[in-house]
Amino acid sequence: MTVRTLDGSTFAKMVLSGAHHLTNNAKMIDALNVFPVPDGDTGTNMNLSMTEGAAEVKKVETATHVTDVAQALAKGLLMGARGNSGVILSQLFRGFAKGVEGKSSLTPTDFATALDVGVKTAYKAVIKPVEGTILTVARETANDAQHLAESTDDMIKFMEGVIQASKKSLKRTPELLPVLKEVGVVDSGGQGLVTIYEGFLASLKGEKLPDSINSVDMSDMVNAEHHKLAQDYMDTKDIEFGYCTEFMVKFEEDKLLTNPYDEEQFRNELSEFGDSLLVVSDDEIVKVHVHAEHPGEVLNLGQRFGSFLSIKVENMREQHSSIVGNKGKTIEKSKQLTDYAIVSVAMGDGVKQLFESLGSTVVIEGGQTMNPSTQDIAEAIKEANAKNIIILPNNKNIVMAANQAAELAKENVVVVPTKTIPQGMSALLAFHPDATLQENKEAMQSASEQVKTGQVTYAVRDTQIEGMTIENGNFMGLADGKIKATDKDKFEVVKQLLAEMIDENDEIITILQGKDASDEEMQQVQTYIEEAYEDCELEIHKGNQPIYSYIIAIE
Repeated sequence: MTVRTLDGSTFAKMVLSGAHHLTNNAKMIDALNVFPVPDGDTGTNMNLSMTEGAAEVKKVETATHVTDVAQALAKGLLMGARGNSGVILSQLFRGFAKGVEGKSSLTPTDFATALDVGVKTAYKAVIKPVEGTILTVARETANDAQHLAESTDDMIKFMEGVIQASKKSLKRTPELLPVLKEVGVVDSGGQGLVTIYEGFLASLKGEKLPDSINSVDMSDMVNAEHHKLAQDYMDTKDIEFGYCTEFMVKFEEDKLLTNPYDEEQFRNELSEFGDSLLVVSDDEIVKVHVHAEHPGEVLNLGQRFGSFLSIKVENMREQHSSIVGNKGKTIEKSKQLTDYAIVSVAMGDGVKQLFESLGSTVVIEGGQTMNPSTQDIAEAIKEANAKNIIILPNNKNIVMAANQAAELAKENVVVVPTKTIPQGMSALLAFHPDATLQENKEAMQSASEQVKTGQVTYAVRDTQIEGMTIENGNFMGLADGKIKATDKDKFEVVKQLLAEMIDENDEIITILQGKDASDEEMQQVQTYIEEAYEDCELEIHKGNQPIYSYIIAIE
């Protein structure tokens, strides 16, 4: 069988197949994370991100134009991106969509060019690109794809070559990133990308994927979570804009002569009629999602530019009443904008309460094992309801999604790139309501860099890393992300870790007690610290965080 070109429908099937294959292998990809701590989530993040992208593609899978499918994929990935791996994946396919803009079908040369545009877009999105990661696999594969496209016009042979090139690049990642070589694994993000490409090829060849996924409509999965934040904090009668309105308009030349289309101007017009606004357009169509009180007026605005391809209007008040049983749950929520709000990410009810007591307006539940998506953070920004908003990711794997949400927001939003819970706590203490947004960002970032972070957790596999032999089930002590102690006894690890971290200039030790640390264990640690480090002030909070028995802040 020979396939010369890809139309929209064929490419849509490839995308859905790639998403399914990634779902099947997410746990395997999670297991490739370098550190043996139980937070391996690259596969999970990429899978959740790609699932959102596939859900959008599902809506246009019968489209004849590749550009429609690529734009849908880019839109879904952008809003669903979770963690660094998910954000980079979204940028790769955002660039891919730019590379195929206006095309109805793709040749191998078109596909190779789009891969290259995707790589350039992704590299621009990463401040300090690290080689030996998904970026390397994407770049080297795109380079080889250019040469492959010159030697064949058969899409199947071309994609077979792409797979071979991506696997060769993946195999080389340990040579570029020493920590991968030390542990004996390839890059997890790169493996995720290869897995997606494998799904592409299987669909193109009509082959069945191994361990095929159960037949689940991904769009239903997305819809089940839609508007869940509103349900959590408001009564049905508090919904200001009651209709979830989505439509797609095909541009018509005669109408554009009378009403020239300008995306930014159209977006500004729509914003006057509601919130949760998303506008995506290309040379042929515009897609709109908005929560509005008068959907007819919104539809009239769209119809000025052409004819409707699809319309969906859902009564969110009816949806909300059905979900919550209309039990009259009411929480007062001020509609007036405040000057400042702080959005933080934290896991554990005790940590959440601590952040709220320190001044966080909205605390998103998330962390090591479940990174919030760009959409989750965007919703939190809206919930914060302020003129100026500061985001504290409190996890290195959430910073990119936070930056992406900030770029999409209409509000004045800055991200203080806190990478740990203690950094977030220190940043909150440095906030000053009378300072400017930029002054607060600088002060909070400076404060976050002064605190040392310790974490005590357990190993999920045997490994050797950073000169240490670690056994599955043993406890580990991490100082600012680096493993400094390991032992089968948790208390021994705490003592070793504190010895590594505390010096004569430190004055305050704060400990967040995790879900799996008993009060008796905490008392033992407290007694030890008060005797061994009597010059330091000790604070203890019940964080109830998962994964980490103790999170330690030292200042």
